[in-house]
Amino acid sequence: MPSDRETFWHADSYVVIGDSKQKPFPALTYGALKARGSTVYAVDESAEQIESDPAYRALGELPGPVDAAVLEVAREDTAGWVERVADAGISNLWIHMGRDTPEALEVARQRGLAVCHGTCAVMYLTGGYHRIHKRIEQLRAQY
Repeated sequence: MPSDRETFWHADSYVVIGDSKQKPFPALTYGALKARGSTVYAVDESAEQIESDPAYRALGELPGPVDAAVLEVAREDTAGWVERVADAGISNLWIHMGRDTPEALEVARQRGLAVCHGTCAVMYLTGGYHRIHKRIEQLRAQY
C-alpha cells in the first residue's frame, strides 16, 4: 500500500513555490513534474521565468486550479506560505525537508491541510543519487 508521501505525487496539477532571491528555485522538483506530464506552475516572487515558463508572484495569479503545492522557501517564510496555500484552497501540501517549522505545521493542522514534510521531495521524482536517499528512507520505514 503506498504511503501518503507516495500518493502525494499522483495529483494532476501542482504549484512549486520557491524564492530564488534567497535560495535557488527547486528546479529538480519542477522539472521532474513537467517531465511526468503534470500540469505545474512556478511561484517565485523574485523571478520572471523558471525553465522558460512564467513565474507567478502569487498563488492568485495562477491560470488554473492546482491539486497540490510543493513549498521550498526559507524556514522563516514557511508558515506565511502555508497560510497562502490554505487561502488559495489547496489542501495538499509538501513542505520540503528542512523547511518545516512547528509554527508552519500548526498552521497547516489548524487549516486542515494534508501535509507531507521532513523528507526530500526529489527522491520521489528523480533517479540518480536521489535513489540512494530513497533506499535509505525505505530501510528506515520513512518512505
